[in-house]
Amino acid sequence: MKISDRDVLLVIDVQNDFCTGGALAVPGGEKVVPAINRIAQKFANVVLTQDWHPRDHVSFAPNHAGKQPFQTIELDYGTQVLWPAHCVQGTSGAEFHRDLDVVRASLVVRKGFRRGIDSYSALFENDKRTPTGLLGYLRERELKTVFVAGLALDFCVRFSAEDARKAGFEVAVIEDACRGIDLDGSVAAAHRSFRDLGISIVSLEAFL
Repeated sequence: MKISDRDVLLVIDVQNDFCTGGALAVPGGEKVVPAINRIAQKFANVVLTQDWHPRDHVSFAPNHAGKQPFQTIELDYGTQVLWPAHCVQGTSGAEFHRDLDVVRASLVVRKGFRRGIDSYSALFENDKRTPTGLLGYLRERELKTVFVAGLALDFCVRFSAEDARKAGFEVAVIEDACRGIDLDGSVAAAHRSFRDLGISIVSLEAFL
């Protein structure tokens, strides 16, 4: 696969809390790191996202009396999954995995820092209206195709890919540079969404 200067690699949330031993570990999460590092060498444009939550974030189960992780609540923007406290600002859990090559990144987008709203997508928070600023960056740079990798396939990767596609970009998810949580069939739901929206699924081999 030929990568051009109009392509961008969007690396989602490869942080300690999403890797083995972390507060919200995605099974095999750290296994995406070598793949992402190899792929990133092909790109002139690399963007990293970083979950960056305050300790009192609305999506944390411990902040709701009697609630357990993975239960849901209703907020003004819809149904919200409650998570274990994770990627708290300034903690080691919020740091990028030590083996992730961050030097090539031209931009780091922090998301989820507003207490009252969660942010799965790299482009919009969960109300679908509040922008992170990444969409403006992609348009200002006149980038055309967004390749998405990272954690987790069925949440932040999925929502980022969907929003980029709806914003008019060509989008490809590098599936073997992602890992999923698979909460109540969420991986299958992500695949259906990719198919319906015309989001491509590509493999690491395509870049080698």
